[in-house]
Amino acid sequence: MALVPVKKREGEQTSLARLHKEMDDLVRGFFGDWDMPMWRGASWPAVDVAEKENEFVVKAEVPGCKPEDIDISVHGNTLVITGEKKQEEEEKKKGYYHVERSYGSFRRELNLGSEVDVTKIDAACKDGVLTITLPRSEKAKPTKVKVKGS
Repeated sequence: MALVPVKKREGEQTSLARLHKEMDDLVRGFFGDWDMPMWRGASWPAVDVAEKENEFVVKAEVPGCKPEDIDISVHGNTLVITGEKKQEEEEKKKGYYHVERSYGSFRRELNLGSEVDVTKIDAACKDGVLTITLPRSEKAKPTKVKVKGS
């Protein structure tokens, strides 16, 4: 069976495009303007990874997390960041309230591409940003070779 392209007039949507738009409208209509990062395919926490000559520097956004609620481990070339953002106790009084902040546990795994010296890893959390410095292991550091002339 061969697929035959369907000719459409300029500005006309295909059935699939119309269905996609209708589903988006349905979800937006039900959930309103809620910000749901998991629907956008985003991972939490958001991270930046910088590769330098002798180390990797990972910065992760962890607003509202206390250092004691974050665990960091390295398995081979993989950095694993786990933790939990705990919900504050609220006193509910008469009336309505609105909650947008997210709470719960998280886990991020990042493949660093080379081994790190696990004895020299440093981590600090300040102003909602977790900074992890992972020095490369000696055998993973680039080696420069001098080329001799004849």
